[in-house]
Amino acid sequence: MNRKRILTGDRPTGRLHLGHYVGTLKNRVKLQDDYETFILIADYHALTTKPNKEDISKFNQNIKEMVLDYLAVGLDPDKVTFYRQSDVPEVSELFLLFMMLVTVPRAERIPTIKEVMKDAGITRPSMGLLSYPILQAADILLVKGEVVPVGRDQESHIELAREIARSFNREYGEVFPEAEALIGEIPSLPGTDGSAKMSKSAGNTIFLSDSQGEVSQKVMTMYTDPTRIHSTDPGHIEGNPVFVYLDCFGQEEDKGKIEEYKKLYTEGKVGDIEVKKFLVEVLNRLLGPIREKRQIYAKDEGLVEKLLEQGRQKVQKEAETTLKEAKKAMGLI
Repeated sequence: MNRKRILTGDRPTGRLHLGHYVGTLKNRVKLQDDYETFILIADYHALTTKPNKEDISKFNQNIKEMVLDYLAVGLDPDKVTFYRQSDVPEVSELFLLFMMLVTVPRAERIPTIKEVMKDAGITRPSMGLLSYPILQAADILLVKGEVVPVGRDQESHIELAREIARSFNREYGEVFPEAEALIGEIPSLPGTDGSAKMSKSAGNTIFLSDSQGEVSQKVMTMYTDPTRIHSTDPGHIEGNPVFVYLDCFGQEEDKGKIEEYKKLYTEGKVGDIEVKKFLVEVLNRLLGPIREKRQIYAKDEGLVEKLLEQGRQKVQKEAETTLKEAKKAMGLI
């Protein structure tokens, strides 16, 4: 039985953190057994918010760090195809063809554009930023992706890809599948500073590759309940990052202890330090095997480059075939 094809990916921002693990990585490890999985490292997409040379110069190292994290969390290169977006030039040509099928008002209606602009401090979007959901559609349809795992906030992007596929197929002939969004209620892990989201740019992250000491240092300085002056004051659990992390990363055997700490905390019978020490234990238990695997993969000189080249070769063949089919249907060849 043929497995459905998944496309998912990330921009090359560097090392991955616990927010990525909760939001996407853990789920990808599960999906790789049931779907033919392609993971795109979207360096062209990164240019939409980081087009300056200084940021671009970091892409190669960032990509290496990301692939090592992928492998360390359990993504299997025998099951997953990793590739770099700019290594497959056909995506740019398909993007150009798709641009002819989308009006400017339609592109402007994508709700996430304004959010991206706000997060990146952009007041006037470039054409690249405005049209990046169209490039995303080209990424998906170039490999004829059938399923795209996304959070609900990205559902509008997949709908645009479906519209493009429908428009193309109706006008020129059946070439592209209409990709389905696999919607995950992806939680947004708060940062260690108490902000709504863990983000590398905000400096409030715990990286998957952090040492035991680094995890301890970050947890012990974590934001907790600002209304709690003394350990004997009743504390608040809701929105407290320490307890959010315990709920996210505690194992089955930890649940009883976590519930007990919640009770004691709300009664003012346990201090922040004791609860944080337990969180350090929980996180290092999770991250220990990930660190060990990462160190092993990092010692394999040339491994990342080899995997990306294998991915490029596989996707290149797919891309050449897809683009040829599209141009033939249009009458361009």
